[in-house]
Amino acid sequence: MSAKEEEELSREFMKAVLKHYELIDDPILIKYVSDTGGKILAAAPPQPFAYRFHIVKNENYNAFAGPGGHIFIHSGLFEAMEDEEELAGIMAHEISHVVCRHLSDRFERSKKIQIATLAGMAAGILLGAKGGAEAASHALTIGSVAAGQSLSLSYSREDEMQADQIGLDYLKKAGYSGEGIVTILKKIRDKRWFSSAEIPAYLTTHPAVEERIAYMGSRVEKSLERSGNRFSSSRDNFDKAHTRLIVTCGNDENILRLFGQDVTNNPDDPIAHYRYGLILSKTGNRVNAANHFKKALEKKAFDPDILRELGKTYFQDGLYKEAEKTLEGAISLAPDDPEALFFSGRIKAETGRLTEAEQIFKTITEKYPYYIPALYFLGETSGKAGNLADAHYYLGSYYTIKEDIKNARFHLGKALQETDDQGRKIKIEEMLKDIKKKEKREKEKEPETRPLPRRPQIARNQGG
Repeated sequence: MSAKEEEELSREFMKAVLKHYELIDDPILIKYVSDTGGKILAAAPPQPFAYRFHIVKNENYNAFAGPGGHIFIHSGLFEAMEDEEELAGIMAHEISHVVCRHLSDRFERSKKIQIATLAGMAAGILLGAKGGAEAASHALTIGSVAAGQSLSLSYSREDEMQADQIGLDYLKKAGYSGEGIVTILKKIRDKRWFSSAEIPAYLTTHPAVEERIAYMGSRVEKSLERSGNRFSSSRDNFDKAHTRLIVTCGNDENILRLFGQDVTNNPDDPIAHYRYGLILSKTGNRVNAANHFKKALEKKAFDPDILRELGKTYFQDGLYKEAEKTLEGAISLAPDDPEALFFSGRIKAETGRLTEAEQIFKTITEKYPYYIPALYFLGETSGKAGNLADAHYYLGSYYTIKEDIKNARFHLGKALQETDDQGRKIKIEEMLKDIKKKEKREKEKEPETRPLPRRPQIARNQGG
């Protein structure tokens, strides 16, 4: 399967994923996971497509590589991790599957299946619609499978061995010891003993886990004996990302109790106050949240993450002057923080500095394309500034990504009328053609015999 064909498949694959599953869109979490993946990719040869990293909101212990360089980790598996070594280990393995073209080889054998059907089947199998081996048979009932073909996405033992070996090489080059892949595999293996209904989906697509644990454990141990080097890095980044995951996915009442007790037991721990501030802010208690962020800053005055959260809390309470000053401090310490930049842009938009706000939102959309809310506010701010061509173009782009066809078609149509930029006109026309193709495919699509279980969609705001 060519890179171009795989990119086409990846677009349909992502449609199937977004239709049936919720992806966590926390920009700080995604940036952390993407940065970790980027360290591993820096050790790999040049790739034919840009890798994208996702977190699926699902308690199952699962991780997998989709077509076109999409790497997925389930929130349940992420929550079970204890350090960046484990995250890097599982990601290096999945990246290696893509580099070795293991997944594309399996898709190649099934090319007679319609792309949309193939993508839907793959999503069901890899995501584990109901967990364990049942997921594969469940997903295979989707659509009409041409010529009686079926799709197997379970890697062979040889595939797993190759991905482990290459992944370990990438990990070492990136500065990791490789211990994390062994410890996380043990956690995945141990999960299966809780109950027969909770066999991790990972084990259905990644076989021979016992052999891999023994083999990789031996290789890592010998490597450490020779070098003695273990991964050394501040735990702050992992701990903060892990906390955001828990706050995003967990039960608010339980987390409030847990983090509140942590503050009581560790009153001088700035991270305990930071964690408690996050859940207080999420549950609307922003005054107390700000107080705990301030207590955290007493011990860690130059922590950009704590400053960003305090600035964000001020913004949400309408305290724009305090918010702007605090966010400026965060940005001076971490100029590549998309969320600090985003709220800085929001403040400028709210206080009438539209040109400055436009520039900030444009910078975010160019540097951090996964930060979709910035695209929406870029369009909105451009409209307030009277730049209707830009406003409709960016809003049309936003709604296209969100698969909101009606609004996308409306804004792109208006952008086509308003713009004088011939290059942009051509791009808009192509986008409108793609929308028509999507609508045509939906109309022609055969009824599904047994759809994937629909997960409830949680409404998301545009960043507060």
